[in-house]
Formats: sequence, C-alpha cells, structure tokens
Amino acid sequence: MSDSGDGSADDGPTDQFTQPDRDSGPTVEFYGGRGMSAFPIAFFIVWAIVQTALWRIGDTGGLIVGILIGLILGMFFVRGNWQSYANTIFEGMTQPVAVTAIVAWIWAGMFAQLLQDGGFVGGLVWLADTAGIGAALFPAITFVLAAVFTTGIGTGYGATVAFVGLFFPAGVLLGANPVLLFGAILSGAIFGDNLAPVSDTTIVSAVTQDADIGGVVASRFKYVIIAAVIAFVGYVAAGSAMSGLEISAEAQAIFLESSEAIGLVHVISMLAVIGAAIAGRHIVEAISWGIVLAVVFNLGFGLTTLGDIVMFNAPPDAPLSEPLASLPILTVVEDPSAIGVTGSLMTGVAGFLELSILVLLIIGAAQIMIRGGAFESLLEWSIENLATNVRNAELTMVGSAALINAIITINTAAEVAIGPYISKIGERFNLNGYRRANILDGQTAALGYIFPWSGGVLAGYSAMQELPGNYEWLDQSMLVTPIDVVPFVFQGWLLVAVFIVAALTGFGREYVIDRQSEEVARV
Repeated sequence: MSDSGDGSADDGPTDQFTQPDRDSGPTVEFYGGRGMSAFPIAFFIVWAIVQTALWRIGDTGGLIVGILIGLILGMFFVRGNWQSYANTIFEGMTQPVAVTAIVAWIWAGMFAQLLQDGGFVGGLVWLADTAGIGAALFPAITFVLAAVFTTGIGTGYGATVAFVGLFFPAGVLLGANPVLLFGAILSGAIFGDNLAPVSDTTIVSAVTQDADIGGVVASRFKYVIIAAVIAFVGYVAAGSAMSGLEISAEAQAIFLESSEAIGLVHVISMLAVIGAAIAGRHIVEAISWGIVLAVVFNLGFGLTTLGDIVMFNAPPDAPLSEPLASLPILTVVEDPSAIGVTGSLMTGVAGFLELSILVLLIIGAAQIMIRGGAFESLLEWSIENLATNVRNAELTMVGSAALINAIITINTAAEVAIGPYISKIGERFNLNGYRRANILDGQTAALGYIFPWSGGVLAGYSAMQELPGNYEWLDQSMLVTPIDVVPFVFQGWLLVAVFIVAALTGFGREYVIDRQSEEVARV
C-alpha cells in the first residue's frame, strides 16, 4: 500500500487479502452492458481531473462530492432492483484493504504530529544548516531517507504522511523547490513500498502469484535499484535547476535561531519504528512504539507539555471542571467554540478524516465495477487480443496493471483485484511466479503515488494542508497542488519504464522449469 503496510508476513495474507471474485457475491446488471458498471469510477476520475488539473483545486472534500455524485448517478443505470447496487457499495467499503490504509494514516499522523511538535523539523533544519546541505541536495537526500524509512516499516502511505509533515517544511525553509520535494517523498515511498518484505503490496503480489515473499524481494531488487539510481541523479539535477519559494529573510532567521539540535532526538523514535517493523511487528505496533518514545522524549526533554499532547477544554459548568482545573490536561474555557479536545494526538487523527471517507467511497465504486463486470470484461479482452506471445503478454501485464491502478486508487486493492488475471496471463506462457509478482507490484507501487486521485498523493496532500497551522512562516500558497507533482515522481515513472524495457528486451525474464506451453513454443 501501499500501500498501507501490513507489517508482518506472518499475519495470514492469504486470508486477509481475498480476491473479490465476481462469482462470490451478487452481480449488478446495468443498462448498456457490463461497461456501464465503470460509470461511477469514470465520473470520479473526470471530476478529479477537472477539479485538480483545470481548476487547480486540491480539496479532498470536493473529491468526496465527486465520487458521491458518481455513485448516485450510477444507480440510474442499474437494471432491476437497486438494492444489490447499494449492498455492493457497502461490500467494497468493508474490505480490509481500505481499513488498513486508514489505520496506517491515523497512526502515522499521530506519530508525525508528535515529532513536529517536539521540534524534529527544527532539528533537521539545524542539521542541514550545520552540515551545509543546501536546497539543491535536500530533495535527493529526502528521497533516499524516505526510501530507507519506507523499506523498514513497509507502509508507503504512512511514510508519506510522516515525511510530508517533517521533511517538507524543513526543505521549503531551506529553499528547496516544494513540488520537487513532494515528488521526492512520494518516490521514496514507492521504493520502499515496492521492496519492503512487510509491505501489503509485496505480500499480495507474492501470494497471488504463488511465490515466496523472500524470493520475490530478492528477485525484484535489480528493477527497483535501476530506477532509484536514475531517480537520485534526477533529483540532484532538478534540485540544482529548480528554485524554491521566496521565504522572508526575517522568517528564516527566526526559525533558524529557534532550531535546536535536541529535536534530532526523535531520530531514535523513527529508528524504533523501523526496528520494530523489521523485527516482524505489525505496523500498528511498530508505530505505537514510536509514539510512546516520542511522548517520552517530548516530556523528558521539555520539548512539549502533557497539555500539548492532549488537552480537554471543558466549560465552567461541567461537573468537576473547576476542582480539577489544575490538572495539566484540563482547561476551563468560557468560549463555547473552544470546547473540545485538542493536542498533538487529536491533530494527527483529524487531518485524515476526509481522506478516510474518500477512500471508502472509492473502494465501494471499484467494487461496483468488479461486480458489474466491466473489470472482468476489460481484462478478458486484453488477455485474448493482446497477449499473443511472451513479449506481448508481459507488456499486457504491465499495461493492465497500470490501467487498473489508475482506476482503483488504493494500490493494494487494485493488486488484489488484478492479481489472478496477471497469474492467468503469466501461467499461459510459463512465466515464473517471481517475474509475474514483480511486474504486478512494480506498476502497483508506482502508480499508487502519481495521479492526483491516488491514495499516496492524497495522503501526502492531506498532511500538507495541516502545515500552515504549525508554522507561522508557511502559508497556503506554499503548498503543492496534487496535479503539479505528477511529472516529478521520478521513481514511479522510471519503475514503469524499467518494466516496459524489461518486457521488450527480456531483461530478468524467468520461466518455470516445465516449459510445455503451446504458446511459449510460438515465440
């Protein structure tokens, strides 16, 4: 996920990630045939393109309206009872892949906010200034660090949230181009999401192709590293050529003066998360350890107070509010609008509520496409008409996986849906399971972080929208609209290109031992 990151290869991936077989549930029939079941998703994509590309509005709430309208209009094309249509939406929204992504965002959001409030961004700025790391190199270094972090914890979405919250403001203040910086963060997430043994997409790609996870990871390194080396060089070159935003000298001076090395203590918090994930702990447990350490460091070093972490703002007439007003986590407020719960933990959670709703609705629309037959019809046509020899079969696998990931924006969900079709094409030409899994996961990891409506991009953008409230010098005009970052997700585009070249040239192609297939003989 992602992906979202499952966190452990021992959590029973075959049970967790079940293929949404069209025969395992009720089908939905549409006027106009099976293709009309793609209407809600198609409407949403057009809406997203108009909103983000033409009108330059990156608002998540607007995307929610778009998918809702698409789902409502889709009902009018249903043949017969609308109940099956509604039930299918609920069926999609309750799939584990959607919930996994949301959980990763929430936990990562709390963790990143605690580190932000604990001065980690200031520590990064201090380190970069002291070490002489300028704006030109910052995006490339961010790419490498995000790649390492994501590979360790296995959740690309969670890593994107954390790095946007921590490295984005530091880079912008130092003069790095914000669009390039966002692209570098997404690229790092793609690298780790594609390679991490504990990533959801790694697990699903292996399971759906009947391959072992260790062998899949070992065999895909050559593809990932080729794209990464070129991407790193690209970020160094682009960082030198692309200028950053104009930050007032006064604002830079104030922030630099207040930036202290002590904020770097949270490197230990991040290493703890990586270590726990590598040790096989579930991603929720791994990030929870990071949260615990972040709280301990914030309080132990006086970086924040307990009230900064969680604060209950109660009205004067609330029972026991006055007697307990001396508690560090309770404040009596006169203003009714100020009543509520605030602090790092609440801020970290609240930033992803709209995105969580959007993801659930998108998965529901994708399930309509599956149950209605458009998904199956598209893939069956490609299998019969495009996969005519080994080279074309692999190009078909690359293209179909890319297309489905552009439609189903949560990459693990897309991988679960298309995995059996990739297996069907590959087995016809006796392609090894490692090869099939690598082609599948390469497109899934890459395209889940490129398009403006993709889960990884929206997760990063949602985290970015919270930044102006954390830093006085950072305003809305400094944020990156999702459409702007599309060309600069170098690792994503390069990974797709690597697999296209691999399909054309046969680089890395492996077969099963028994090559008795008639189709293979035609090559």
